Amino acid sequence: MRTLDIRTPATRAEVGSWPDLTDPATRAKLTPAAVTAVRRLADAWGLTTADVTALLGGIAPSTWHAWKATPPRELTMDQLTRVSLLLGMYTALHVLHEGALADQWVSRPNSNPIFSGQTPKAVMVTGGIPAMVEVRALLDGRRGGL
Repeated sequence: MRTLDIRTPATRAEVGSWPDLTDPATRAKLTPAAVTAVRRLADAWGLTTADVTALLGGIAPSTWHAWKATPPRELTMDQLTRVSLLLGMYTALHVLHEGALADQWVSRPNSNPIFSGQTPKAVMVTGGIPAMVEVRALLDGRRGGL
């Protein structure tokens, strides 16, 4: 699996190697775990098939059902990025909130200005990766993460 050595000079944080998502072999290696993780996250968050397919970038419902039975050979860079963002949100929510609220948060209307009274899920579905990055940053900031 190829990796990239990336440093973040703005924070001076030492970052290890990141997977090279342009490499098909790397994506193929990450795909089974990513699909399993999204399946579990969807169950925890109570996401519908329509929610999951939209959050993964508009895949067909039949594709999602097929992936649950047998993951594809490799997800795209876009899809792996989306999965990573969702898993980061899941982790942050479980640090920030106890119990059921951690999993209900994405489906509850939110008064934060970035949501305008909508649910975080609705904002992420319509806003795609840029909205997902914003929600992830909001949650990481609230928990004091980088």
